[in-house]
Amino acid sequence: MGEGAPATVLEAVTGRRFLLSSWPWRSLVYLVTSLPMAVAAAVLLALAVLPWQPIATKGPSLDAVLLAAVGVLAATAIPLLATQLAKVERARVRLVDTRPITTSDRAAGLYRYGEATTWREVVHAGLLATVVPVVSSAFLVLFLLVVAFMMMPALIVDGPVAVLFWEIGTAAEAWVCTAVGLPGLAALSYLAAGITGVQAQLARALLSGRNDLRAELVEVSASRARLVDAFEAERRRIERDLHDGAQQRLVSLTIQLGLARVDLPDNKTVAAAHEQAKELMAELREFIRDIHPQVLTDHGLADALDDLADRIPLPVTVEADLTRLPAAVESAAYFVVSEALTNVVKHAQATEVEVQAHQREQMLVVEITDDGCGGADPAAGTGLTGLADRVAVVGGRMLLSSPTGGPTRLRVEIPCRSE
Repeated sequence: MGEGAPATVLEAVTGRRFLLSSWPWRSLVYLVTSLPMAVAAAVLLALAVLPWQPIATKGPSLDAVLLAAVGVLAATAIPLLATQLAKVERARVRLVDTRPITTSDRAAGLYRYGEATTWREVVHAGLLATVVPVVSSAFLVLFLLVVAFMMMPALIVDGPVAVLFWEIGTAAEAWVCTAVGLPGLAALSYLAAGITGVQAQLARALLSGRNDLRAELVEVSASRARLVDAFEAERRRIERDLHDGAQQRLVSLTIQLGLARVDLPDNKTVAAAHEQAKELMAELREFIRDIHPQVLTDHGLADALDDLADRIPLPVTVEADLTRLPAAVESAAYFVVSEALTNVVKHAQATEVEVQAHQREQMLVVEITDDGCGGADPAAGTGLTGLADRVAVVGGRMLLSSPTGGPTRLRVEIPCRSE
């Protein structure tokens, strides 16, 4: 396949050149070869089922018991034989899905009976023996009928031909059949693509191993960790640039305005500019602290929460029994608590807040409870959705209970290990 070429028949079917490509023929070959696969699967299942029929119809007898024993042996062999059918199917699927079906490492001998993959292969064999032949046979009957319509001018040379309830005997009728057959063949090409595409997807779901899925999950987790680290590094860079650049220049400006105020004590403009510069410097310091407080870096989450509580204009009780945690976990938990306390001050009409942070095995659990009016709604634009997203980035979850009238309880759970 070239770059940008469809990898599956379901991708190809949406293209404008589908009918001129090889995909319709590949779908037809896949459907035709489904029939011998179905026969093999049906024989496999019949060996296990049919020997029990004498017992069911005639009652127990020596011959019936012997046949039943054969059925038991055949039934024990079904998983192993289904595995062989699955190998053929994985290769056959490449006709309509060029992506290889990966398999996990398989156990040997009797241990294979304990694998989920083995029993998924048995389920696939059951589908091959029951559903697949019905669908494939119905399609092939339609296909042969359409081909017969297209070849009708040649078929009526030796006499009239009966098709269903219609007898075709004249050249005009034959050419009408051909005219009907051409669009019918195009329609069947799309139908074949749909049938084989779904069948291939089902085969992939049942016959693929799980190692590739686990590898993808590990890669996603690693990517998420790299993303968190990148965000944290960028946050630290912004904090450093503000502290070493803008803040230092603002301090210098404030000092100069202060000196000018001393020299011009009656100048109200200079005095106002000096006061505004001091207020701006205080706001910038608060902003830098909120980007990443130094106490969080130096002393950890417990001390950072105490420092945060001291700056909230409400009575805040903090109970935090914590060791040092990974930086990303501490940062996420801190900013969740910070945003939650800000929301309490702005919206909750609370008189007191309680913050609890504890480690339970390898889980950091943080709860923020207030006695306010309740009714917190993530859809109301209070930042709760953003908090949930921040927690999700580090693999955690956020739970909220906020009935009207209060109290409101926000619970955050983040997987972690002590450092």
